[in-house]
Amino acid sequence: MPDPDRDWRARAGSPFATEKRPATGARGMVVTNHPLASAAGAEMLAGGGNAVDAAVAALFALTIVEPMMVGLVGGGMTHVRDANGGHTVIDGLSTIPAAARPDMYRPVTQDWPGALETEGRANAVGALSVAVPGNLLAWCEALRRFGSLSLDDVMQPAIRLAARGFPATPYLAECAAEAAPDMARDGAISAVFLPGGAAVRAGQRVVQAAAAEALATIAREGPGALHGGAIGAAVATDVARRGGILSEADLRNMRTVERVPLRGDYRGVEIVLPPPPASSGVHVTQMLNLLEGFDLRALGFGTAATTHLIAEALKMAFADRLVATADPAFVQVPVARLMSKAYAAERRALLDTARARAWGAGVAAGESANTTHVTVADGAGRIVAATHTVNSLFGARFMVGEVGLIPNNYMALFDPRPGHAQSIVPGKRITTSQAPLIALRDGRPSVALGLPGGLRIFGAVMQAVIALVDHGMTLQEAVEAPRVWTQGMGPGQALEVEAGFAPAVRAELAAMGHEVTVLPHVAGGMCGIRFHSDGTLEGAACWRADGTAIGVGGGLARAGVRFWPDRARG
Repeated sequence: MPDPDRDWRARAGSPFATEKRPATGARGMVVTNHPLASAAGAEMLAGGGNAVDAAVAALFALTIVEPMMVGLVGGGMTHVRDANGGHTVIDGLSTIPAAARPDMYRPVTQDWPGALETEGRANAVGALSVAVPGNLLAWCEALRRFGSLSLDDVMQPAIRLAARGFPATPYLAECAAEAAPDMARDGAISAVFLPGGAAVRAGQRVVQAAAAEALATIAREGPGALHGGAIGAAVATDVARRGGILSEADLRNMRTVERVPLRGDYRGVEIVLPPPPASSGVHVTQMLNLLEGFDLRALGFGTAATTHLIAEALKMAFADRLVATADPAFVQVPVARLMSKAYAAERRALLDTARARAWGAGVAAGESANTTHVTVADGAGRIVAATHTVNSLFGARFMVGEVGLIPNNYMALFDPRPGHAQSIVPGKRITTSQAPLIALRDGRPSVALGLPGGLRIFGAVMQAVIALVDHGMTLQEAVEAPRVWTQGMGPGQALEVEAGFAPAVRAELAAMGHEVTVLPHVAGGMCGIRFHSDGTLEGAACWRADGTAIGVGGGLARAGVRFWPDRARG
């Protein structure tokens, strides 16, 4: 029987049933948004590699089997906890090319919410949308510093998948159909994902021969093949031919940045997340601090009262994010202020528990959705939570045919209006909502998770923490639980809710003043690992992507075991 004081199911206004089941293991766990990528990571663990080896192998595999989400010509954040308990964030986020100008695009409006849109979608589709990538550098750095296998070892599954092909999932087929009008303009990407002029079908084999050769070159030569070598030259030449500004010098000069993660506290759970230019560490902590002043367990999961508070917290955080969170090398970010309990108390005092409202920033301006995630752990205590992307679905929506690589369209995340925190300045790193989270109880890992989803990422991570801590959900329930999102930056900014919220709850939210819009899903597939006191690793992935958890158990034979058939018969 459920305990009504502990079990959210007894009080939920929107009960739901999970669609997937978790996996367990003792020697390792790999959770990614594609079964073949999870298998690539598990192959490394089974062969004696550690969590970092497995994570990097999975990320390379995802560039092939989930190419609409991630690639070598993209960017992201890798959060590593080593076997000694140290945390490191490797920032491989994309930067603005050296030839960029603040006024290089023509914005369609000077007002939100459409201020990031430009004429002809020049910042979102095509060569002029390509920023300097950092993914390959970040993965190779993580492997070099924390892994145990060679680059060639961890890249073999990806090379095999590219050369031999793999069956397209329905998810890949749907994504290809959605991006088809843009991809149809480019022969190279069409040949792979629009064969015969139509989007690849579920079950159809996808072979990427040029990508296989490029991966094999990188396995031999290292990241310099893209950042200073022949592959980079091919990418820069192709981008320039199409009118873009990414250069060989940009690729050659690109560097990762090691960052110290931020730490917050929510009801005794330590939350560890990346710092700016990632907005997650600052704003997840900010929102949890605000919500800590309410008894969310008593209010119940999925109720209008709880959902209203979450929506208001999201709107407050986005108001501050707009003016204050950016690349700290260019903008002074008030991290301590935003993450303080005192600031949360100030903002909480302004919140109306019965009515929605518009929120402005609470701090002074400091101005001068398509991603993938892997969560991996091994039996020795290493954890990797990594979120990487080419930004939009299929990035810039063309392929450098010679090397089979799809460039990012990260320039779409910068403000095309000069004079703002996110305005275009050469060398500036993008601001991201990526939230590769590791949470601790009493200094020991409790859960690690993350997901794709653009701006909606850090709000979804915040809701997962609440589901686990306040509502006592299982990991599988927490990653699949219905989500909400709002940016709340002006008229017409809806409160997006998934269909898992009961109609009566949606009606209550509308009565509170929220402009409710029901969507099939909010953000993408969450991948999580929970750490149990007996050493068991529990992995879970949700229904919003092809997520698959693979656990590694068993092990080698007990020392001293021999097999002598003749003696056995005697």
